[in-house]
Amino acid sequence: MFETIKKRKQRLTQSFGEVKDDPFYFDSIEKYFRNKDHSGAFQILSDKTCNDLDFNELFKFVDRTTSKIGQQFLYNTLRTIPSNSNKFTGQEKLIQEITNDSNLRLFIQLQLDKLTGESSYFITTLFQEEHLKKPKWFFIVPLLSFSSLMSVLLLPFTPQLFFVLLGLMIINLGIHYWNKQNLNEYLGTIPQLLLLTRIAKKLLKCQILKDINEDVPESISSIEKVKRHMSLFKLEVEVQTDIGTAFLTFLELFKALFLLEPLLLFGVLKQLDTKRREIENVYSFVGYVDSLVSISSLRHGLKSFCLPHIEPDQKIIDATEIYHPLILNCVSNSIQVNGNSILLTGSNMSGKTSFIRTIGLNIIAGLTINTCFARQICFSRLKIFSAIRLSDNLMDDKSYYLEEVLTIKEMIEKSQTPEPNLFLLDEIFKGTNTIERISAGRAVLSYLNNKSNIVFVSTHDIELAELLKDTYNLYHFSEQVDDKTIDFDFKLKKGKLKNRNAIKILEINDYPEQIITEAIELSKELDKNNALPRMADRT
Repeated sequence: MFETIKKRKQRLTQSFGEVKDDPFYFDSIEKYFRNKDHSGAFQILSDKTCNDLDFNELFKFVDRTTSKIGQQFLYNTLRTIPSNSNKFTGQEKLIQEITNDSNLRLFIQLQLDKLTGESSYFITTLFQEEHLKKPKWFFIVPLLSFSSLMSVLLLPFTPQLFFVLLGLMIINLGIHYWNKQNLNEYLGTIPQLLLLTRIAKKLLKCQILKDINEDVPESISSIEKVKRHMSLFKLEVEVQTDIGTAFLTFLELFKALFLLEPLLLFGVLKQLDTKRREIENVYSFVGYVDSLVSISSLRHGLKSFCLPHIEPDQKIIDATEIYHPLILNCVSNSIQVNGNSILLTGSNMSGKTSFIRTIGLNIIAGLTINTCFARQICFSRLKIFSAIRLSDNLMDDKSYYLEEVLTIKEMIEKSQTPEPNLFLLDEIFKGTNTIERISAGRAVLSYLNNKSNIVFVSTHDIELAELLKDTYNLYHFSEQVDDKTIDFDFKLKKGKLKNRNAIKILEINDYPEQIITEAIELSKELDKNNALPRMADRT
């Protein structure tokens, strides 16, 4: 549907600061990330950690990009923790300009809005994937093309060549339509590359964007040397919209007779194969500019945010009014980690796991897009590992407990590396019995809490909190329970949870009185005979 410039401007202006309502095709969005060389990065977030922290939902919230290229670039940015924060100094100046100058922002978005087609996702294949190779018999194609040309030129003088030309036409038509499948693979991407270079040239007219990458103008010029040959693909796309025209029929016969499509296709691919670095330069430039507009839009729409302060070589997380960006009207909390790790206690639904995810998502956003969902935050550069969302894997014949054992073993190995780590665990070893869960949990958590590592762990086991109180700072979430209701305030409180409400919650939900009475009596008996507190006294 045709959209006027005025309506495009209105749409882009109104959407600034707003969450997208577009569908998200993660298979396409992840293409650039999956194939990119990430050597030199501090950490690439694993699929496991992304699943634990609801990363895709975070991306849907953070993503305010205009183009598909910007979307892919931003996804890669959020999953790649850089080795240092030097780039953020120049980046913040650009974001500030984009935020303050609405005319500049709108100009950029109007250019990027031309790259919203699904085909834009596949520009990455031109510099990240292998191109089609000529078949061994392809040497006959130029011979057939030349023979056709000579037959046409000599036909007025030698009418008998008509039969030769007819035979050549039949052979060439077969090769021409064999090549159609090859051509179709690039009918979307190559025209999008031409569009990308045009947009990059227009963006470079903005003085503030010229210094992002000094190699981009040269890369554009290099790509444009192939522009004349690539125009065939643009023409093919355009004429396909009017398949019934006589012009298209004539054009098809002309291209088939002289085998123009296979000759041009493999010729262009050979040239593009030598320009992978240049294509990626232009792609990254446009994607980076779009990601800056996206970050500006994100910040504009947040109730509060801050730029993180990164403290090197310190075991510290100091957050004021930190909140989870995906929870509507989320209650904010403050916490200080300085030397010790954190153990959280509390009942189900009280907020323990959400708070652990809050910490993880804020560290990720802070280290990748220099934006945190808090009033103030300071932390060290951390690698992030998690054991939150575990399940039985029947296909691999893995029990829940074994899955947990293997995940935590990886954490144990990572804990001995020189780099500081953030370990996020929810209900450690909940797949086994109480005594062994607490014993193994205490041993593992003590081991992980070494060097510059920081551990955030939740537990229902009050006894585990007692065993770790000297090396872990204890916090808890609690709820108010009266005769008929349960009220969660989701506020983080110092110390371990003292009240138990599980049986009371059963009573509120009208469990039979016999069950309630027996459960209360048994819990008192178990508390009286519990040996775990005596274990704590001996440590």
